[in-house]
Amino acid sequence: MSGVGAWIRYGDPIPADQVAFAAKHYRAAILQPWETDAAAELKRLRPDMTVLCYKCFSSTRDYEPGPVYSSGVAYREAEEEGGAWFATRLDGTRIEWNGYGGHWQMNVRDAGYRARWVQNVTAELLESPFDGVMADNDVFDDYYQLNLPIRSASSMADLRDGLDHLVHAAGQSLNSIGKILVPNIAESRRVPGRWASHAAYGGGFEEVWLGYGPRDLFDPATAEAQLPQADGPGLSILRVPTNGDDNHPNFTYGLAAFWIFGHGRGSFTATAHDDYSRTQHIPELDWSLGTPREKPKGRHHVWSREFNGGWAAVNFNKDGRRKRRISVPPGLADAAGNPAPTSLVLPAQRGVIYQRRQSH
Repeated sequence: MSGVGAWIRYGDPIPADQVAFAAKHYRAAILQPWETDAAAELKRLRPDMTVLCYKCFSSTRDYEPGPVYSSGVAYREAEEEGGAWFATRLDGTRIEWNGYGGHWQMNVRDAGYRARWVQNVTAELLESPFDGVMADNDVFDDYYQLNLPIRSASSMADLRDGLDHLVHAAGQSLNSIGKILVPNIAESRRVPGRWASHAAYGGGFEEVWLGYGPRDLFDPATAEAQLPQADGPGLSILRVPTNGDDNHPNFTYGLAAFWIFGHGRGSFTATAHDDYSRTQHIPELDWSLGTPREKPKGRHHVWSREFNGGWAAVNFNKDGRRKRRISVPPGLADAAGNPAPTSLVLPAQRGVIYQRRQSH
């Protein structure tokens, strides 16, 4: 059995039973770069799974003992190079991220830092079981209270320019050794072409798809601006926020949208904030709805699509009064095997997914 799920697993050491579960239920995985044994086992059990290691573009962490690091340039290595690769405030002090102790902002505008990041990560991946890198913090706004201007950057546009150079250099280098780069591309909807450009080396990761938090979902226009991400290029990994309960309605809300607009390509997950030590799952995550029978059909921000193996619908409206009645194709069933209704009223910011009933 295998579905469309993504396993984001940054937290505690990984037990063998989670690896076995992941091999049965997920299409892609993102692990810490030192989890090479888990990566090798996943590739043994599921050669078709895409297994990525985590690396941060924008920071180094002073608490990691090594010899493998979640950053591309280790803290001690940056110090041994004279410290110029650290970003600093106008008074010359280094910048620790607000809310993430021990994370230090790097000067992504420095060509030497970028070159060393690419060199280190490419060398680490050369003989690795990982298929590539999920590069975190391809940032857009000032999420960590850098409070610009800082030295070498008067605005976030300057940092985005440095990251743009780093994405293309890292992507080309990793592709040259048969590995992929999947950046965590923040808020790409705000810049036309940014997603396609940064996902060109193997795919893109959207960590806040359809919303910032379980109760902070996007309005219809913002949600629909993200929808092309579901269709590539490369592997699109899309995460919808929940409160940590796999029965949270955002799970099926995001999964339905994933199918309608990505037609089964890419990979999907739903997690709470930084909830990356377990195996999130619902039965529908294992389904394959098959080939689309039609293009997405939409009216007033309510969308549906029929597939050879099922059907999905989603209501992007934010106003709770904007419920919509939708006709459901015949011959479908829910995860419990119950026949689907002939029509349903879909509340705002909810989704539904059915699979075709098996004939006996």
